[in-house]
Amino acid sequence: MNRGEGGMETPDRYAKAERDILAAMGKPGKAWLAGAGFAAVLMLIGGVLWAYQIREGLGVAGYTHPVNWAVYITNFVFWVGIAHSGTLISAVLFLFRAKFRTSFNRAAEAMTVFALMVAGLFPIVHLGRSWVFYYLLPYPNQRQLWVNFRSPLIWDVFAVGTYFTVSLVFFYVGMIPDFAVAQRWKEGIRKKVYKVLSLGWKGTDRQWRHYAMLYLFLAAFATPLVASVHSVVSWDFAMSILPGWHTTIFAPYFVAGAIFSGTAMVITLVIPLRKALNLQEYVTDDHFESIAKIMLFTSLIVTYSYIVEFGLAWYGENPFETEAFRYRIAGNFRYLAWAMIFCNSLVPLTLFVRKLRRNMAYLLIVSLLVNVGMWLERFVIIVTSLAHDYDPYVWGTYSPTFVEVGISLGSFGMFFLLYLLFVKNLPVLSITEIKEHL
Repeated sequence: MNRGEGGMETPDRYAKAERDILAAMGKPGKAWLAGAGFAAVLMLIGGVLWAYQIREGLGVAGYTHPVNWAVYITNFVFWVGIAHSGTLISAVLFLFRAKFRTSFNRAAEAMTVFALMVAGLFPIVHLGRSWVFYYLLPYPNQRQLWVNFRSPLIWDVFAVGTYFTVSLVFFYVGMIPDFAVAQRWKEGIRKKVYKVLSLGWKGTDRQWRHYAMLYLFLAAFATPLVASVHSVVSWDFAMSILPGWHTTIFAPYFVAGAIFSGTAMVITLVIPLRKALNLQEYVTDDHFESIAKIMLFTSLIVTYSYIVEFGLAWYGENPFETEAFRYRIAGNFRYLAWAMIFCNSLVPLTLFVRKLRRNMAYLLIVSLLVNVGMWLERFVIIVTSLAHDYDPYVWGTYSPTFVEVGISLGSFGMFFLLYLLFVKNLPVLSITEIKEHL
């Protein structure tokens, strides 16, 4: 028998890992109930306000000419960006055999699925007449109507739909061996459910061989989607001729920003999770330091993109582009633009200090500020360009209404409620991969 740290034999260490990780799926405590209740209330508020908007019309939102894309599209881009790092951490780091991946991949995959579910709602909310959302789908019909393939909303349907399908399959396949473990430890109806979900997994050599090939294939297939999906989302803007949007750097800029914000959200979710579930043995400070380096690296790319954007506007000799970026930093939304730069470019620079990368409280604060900064980035890009385009005669401004604010808060409530349900019903860490490193 092999003995690891602490003198425990291998079977004992495996059993301890299974027991520690599955302990999170026990009876909910007061903190979980309070968190789930609060998230459910936010989600309910968002749902009620969405129903109110459907009844009264899109006029209850703050849309005014010329700003007709605002908070809803901001939320859509933000949540798609959050979803990005799930695939990055799970698939890309799997292909590169990064060991610290095992501490974050399950949480990141769940985050991807839930964030895409939330993101997929916002184009429908933005439609106003949400009940005709199926007009977006490319189906034959008898009314001589056909979807407009030149519309960015159609591109989003294909991009988000494909990404969601692949992410959901990747998420499920990764859990099949863990479902077999869970059914051994659970009783009653949950045991039966996990048995069905495990698809008869016995852990034979043949099953492991096929599983490894399938997981590798899915990882390789999902990796290009990391770049392609958010590139498509960026083309929603870049394909227009609006100053501030019509630029060729949007695709890599948006992809880097998505990975940046998604990494920050993973840190925001896993730090409290580790403390609440006593998983310090499996999610170590070294692992957080590694993922903090990814956040720092992508912050530098995003900052470089900011500089390139302003450089192109300054040296491009296009007066409309120059004015758009002058308005961005000195116009009605200047405080949001400066807050964006502070959160996304300046605060992450402190992570060059190793001591701060290993300080969990500080890392949590930085990740929260990055989440705020990345939401502001999407808002600033969308609203400032619409409010200040070519013709001064149509310049305007925008303020969100309580309906938009409530629906936005409801989306956060839905996301965190789904995540809390995940914590109580599925293994929060990949048990089989954790065992590989024991």
